[in-house]
Amino acid sequence: MTRGSRNLLRQIREAMADGGPAQDRLDTVVRTIARSMVAEVCSIYLRRASGELELFATEGLNREAVHNTRLRPGEGLVGEVARTAEPISLSDAPAHPSFSYRPETGEDPYHAFLGAPLLRGGRAIGVLVVQNRAERHYDPDEIEDIQTIAMVLAETVASGELLGQEELRDVEVAPHRPERLKGQRFAEGLAFGHVVLHEAPLAPEQLLADDPVLEEARLQSALHALKAGIDAMLEAGPTGLSGTPFEVLETYRMFADDRGWNRSLEEAVRSGLTAEAAVDRVRNEHRARFAKARDPYIRERLHDFEDLANRLLRVLAGDKPGERELPEDAILVARNLGPADLLEYPRERLKAVLLEEGSAASHAGIVARALQIPCVGRLQGLRDRLSEGDLVIADGETGEAYLRPRPEMLEAVKQRIAVREQRRAEFALLRDVPAITRDGTRITLLTNAGLAVDLESLDDTGSEGIGLFRTEFQFMVSEELPRLEAQTLLYRRVLDAAGDRPVTFRTLDIGGDKVLPYLDAEREENPALGRRAIRLGLDRPSLLRLQLRALLHAAAGRELRVMFPMIATVEEFRAAREMVDVECDWARRRGRTLPSMLRVGAMIEAPSLLFHLDALLPLTDFVSVGTNDLLQYMYAADRTNPLVSDRYDPLSPPALRALQEIQARCAETGTPVSVCGELAGRPLEAFALITLGFTRLSAPAGGVGPVKRMVLSVDLPAARRGMTNLLGSSAGSVRNEVESLARKLNVAV
Repeated sequence: MTRGSRNLLRQIREAMADGGPAQDRLDTVVRTIARSMVAEVCSIYLRRASGELELFATEGLNREAVHNTRLRPGEGLVGEVARTAEPISLSDAPAHPSFSYRPETGEDPYHAFLGAPLLRGGRAIGVLVVQNRAERHYDPDEIEDIQTIAMVLAETVASGELLGQEELRDVEVAPHRPERLKGQRFAEGLAFGHVVLHEAPLAPEQLLADDPVLEEARLQSALHALKAGIDAMLEAGPTGLSGTPFEVLETYRMFADDRGWNRSLEEAVRSGLTAEAAVDRVRNEHRARFAKARDPYIRERLHDFEDLANRLLRVLAGDKPGERELPEDAILVARNLGPADLLEYPRERLKAVLLEEGSAASHAGIVARALQIPCVGRLQGLRDRLSEGDLVIADGETGEAYLRPRPEMLEAVKQRIAVREQRRAEFALLRDVPAITRDGTRITLLTNAGLAVDLESLDDTGSEGIGLFRTEFQFMVSEELPRLEAQTLLYRRVLDAAGDRPVTFRTLDIGGDKVLPYLDAEREENPALGRRAIRLGLDRPSLLRLQLRALLHAAAGRELRVMFPMIATVEEFRAAREMVDVECDWARRRGRTLPSMLRVGAMIEAPSLLFHLDALLPLTDFVSVGTNDLLQYMYAADRTNPLVSDRYDPLSPPALRALQEIQARCAETGTPVSVCGELAGRPLEAFALITLGFTRLSAPAGGVGPVKRMVLSVDLPAARRGMTNLLGSSAGSVRNEVESLARKLNVAV
């Protein structure tokens, strides 16, 4: 930014500091910008709560249009700037297809157009526009200048410095009325408390630098301190997945060295901003850019930069990053979280998590379920609707969030929580009670796991073992392939924690939306149906063999259960099992101790196996039904996509018939079978499963107690008679009928 441009920012700051009426200050700001940028028009539009963009101030257009001209969301070039959250520069605006003519503004003679979004938290809360009569091209410096000015205006508008609360009442920057947001359930539960903003952004007290050279030195010093702090944590060595994961810290360290990120920060400081304002600006630009990315891996990388930016701001403020203190009733609010973020907060004070983004299959969702913390995600606009300390309700049962709830709503939630606590106490009493139905059928209840912290729930829930241990988590949080020693250490810790209880290790289920940055992967049009899970393992045998070697070494002298995911053909299972035999031979030749018992199984997730069970089952020691993927592939509907995830019901005749077929074929061959999908952890769905004949269920830790209570109340012969009639239904769903059957039989669902 030139000296003249820095003077412009100084003039704007002085105009904002004046104590006159808000409209007068806005008028001064647009006059100052127009004069400095040699523009015949300068206008400021702000987004109303309705989503419309209202003309708040102008120099050059008709003054009568101020507060009268409103553009619908996405309307005109101004709406396009707000929609894309990026600047637009045009030499002949009226010729652009998005141009919208508003006669009351008198903008007929103006051709050149340059607009920049006022970004607040990665979302456009307004638009700054300059225009000229002549058809001209705005140069890169002018585009850079208007972005910096827009960033300054966004902060001052949102903070109330430029406009008072009366003017801001209907502007969508910081609402204070009660609101209800509908999202998606990531982790079940119910809680209320006060908002704690995850790594709450520190608003820069000073935006403009008095000494750019000094500010650049401050930035470099803070970056050095940030990296040194991460290095100091890394020197402690791998701490296991129950704390801040060693591999995640390595990921942070790598991104701290990212050239693009560092260069953007340096350029922002050199443009005349303070170090804090530069970090804030780069963070907003990253949010806007990454939010539009279609690649899920690229979107996930935003979390790393978000965390680094917040840590850097804390360093600049003189704080030392570490475990944050929380109030007794903290509800953590964030746009998204990485797996380490949650683990850094004291669990006993963290009541719930609310996220703008993410998915139930994300790391944050997995960790929240493991910690039994209610988590609701996909809450659009959440962060900008809340302030630190606001009272909120997180409803992990319905997938909703209530912001600043009314007293009657809060009272109703308290009553629901009391009922849940009573049920939790009942579940605790059932911990050591065998899961046996009223007619004497024994049901084995296991838990799903993927973190070391999950192992703590084995004793608490009375689980009989781990029916599914997801091994990919260790790989996904690392920026390089975990070595043999690291893999062996983790698997041994899991077996030690389980004691004499069985553990089923699922080999790497990566690919699709789970990308490993250290593995070169070709871009696939449909990665969910591409080279993932066992396909990737077979294509890269060294990767799979290394994991099998670690598993065999960790289980020396003990039982080992290995399960291969996403088997679609019998040939795939044969090839995978041959790799197990090769690794056993390798260990035997070197005098290594092998597991005392080795069982190898397959996950039934691909619908193709439904028609080849007669060939597959004799080759396996056991199978497990992954209902999550099996059903989404049956219905061609992504369960993590809110647009289609509700297009099918697991309690539908086709789904139930498929599950019944699997159970029947396993019974004929004597093949042990379990269900390890989410259905196994929901009492009503689990009721349907055991009536179909499944006697081995693996559920999230929080589902063991509710499912056990259901099992103890069931008379299976009567339930099976009722379910047989429902399987022949022509309806798209029989959920209501299954629920009616359960209630008729007094089943606790």
